[in-house]
Amino acid sequence: MLFALLTLACGAAQGPQAPGAWLSAPDQVARGVEFFTSTDSTLVDPAGPISVSLLRLDPAHARLSSLLSNDQVMYAEPVLEMATRAKSLAAVNAGFFNINNGEPIGLLKVAGELVSDTPIPKGAIAIWSPADGRTSLAFDQVSARVELHALSAGRSVVVPIDGVDTTRARGKLMLYSPKYHEHTDTAGNGVEWVLSGKPLTVTAVRRDAGSTPIPADGLVLSYGGLELPDQLRVLEPGVTVEMRRTWTSVHGLESDRLESADHVVNGAGLLRRSGVSLTSWDVEKFSGAAFIQSRHPRTMVGVDRMGFIWLAVVDGRQQVSVGMSFAELQRLADRLELTDALNLDGGGSSTMVVRGKIVNRPSDAAGARAVSDAIGVTVR
Repeated sequence: MLFALLTLACGAAQGPQAPGAWLSAPDQVARGVEFFTSTDSTLVDPAGPISVSLLRLDPAHARLSSLLSNDQVMYAEPVLEMATRAKSLAAVNAGFFNINNGEPIGLLKVAGELVSDTPIPKGAIAIWSPADGRTSLAFDQVSARVELHALSAGRSVVVPIDGVDTTRARGKLMLYSPKYHEHTDTAGNGVEWVLSGKPLTVTAVRRDAGSTPIPADGLVLSYGGLELPDQLRVLEPGVTVEMRRTWTSVHGLESDRLESADHVVNGAGLLRRSGVSLTSWDVEKFSGAAFIQSRHPRTMVGVDRMGFIWLAVVDGRQQVSVGMSFAELQRLADRLELTDALNLDGGGSSTMVVRGKIVNRPSDAAGARAVSDAIGVTVR
């Protein structure tokens, strides 16, 4: 991994190379940020009308970060509004989400905090984006879960968390962070524990109340139902607790690196890793073959052999652009000479913002769709 990162750093240091004739001339957005377009019909097979918007980012100058809708997990928001609030020079939509309530589906870590977990490995990128230095990405298929560890009266208790920053279900134990909302947005008929301080300590227990305020320096546990499992009955005021995250990767990305990442953004479909294209996505448990084989609007993030980061948005479901299948996204990755690439959320969500304007043509009739999160670009 160290060799790979050194290779990326040395490659990027050589500076941009002239793009292929299939790309437009670069629009220099800022130092280290270039915008391109392509309408090359041979990007799809059989050939057809296509429109692609692309950003090439020099990791020495461009920073990436995960942006939350409304700066919280609850509710969705268009990419343009997120980018404007975060003062991002550019942005694209990122992870998959529940279109009914805006909550992320899959893995999402924002500014060091896990705000959405998943037991199913999904294509994801880990992002390290220091204020000084270089931005780096790592690609894998990743899952993450959280466990509650508590010790009370000499009794050790370990309880799996059923969901992080998501709607509470009956008989399930949920964990809410300050990034979720100002409160848990739960109804009564449950038990909630307020945790705060260092170490985390139970400071209050609320029964049949709901919508518990989430402390800025803590968390809230919430169980759906009033009849508690035996393990949870030890959680009384004064009991100290610990939340432990467990990361699992399919291709060997180390847990400590995922833990140290500034951001982890989920997709669905790891297209390429370390120069090898994937041909099966069974581990990610897609809902059907059409997701892979049919043409849709797509959003993709990748790193090329010179170390430059690419963000691409493919328009689709329109006469002027038919969209892409996974195979055609991999064809695009070939053209860009990407060593690593991930398919992000697509369809009506696919949106690219540059200099405060939407530069692609989102497929939704109503315009740019509100989404749960985005990848924002700023410059050092």
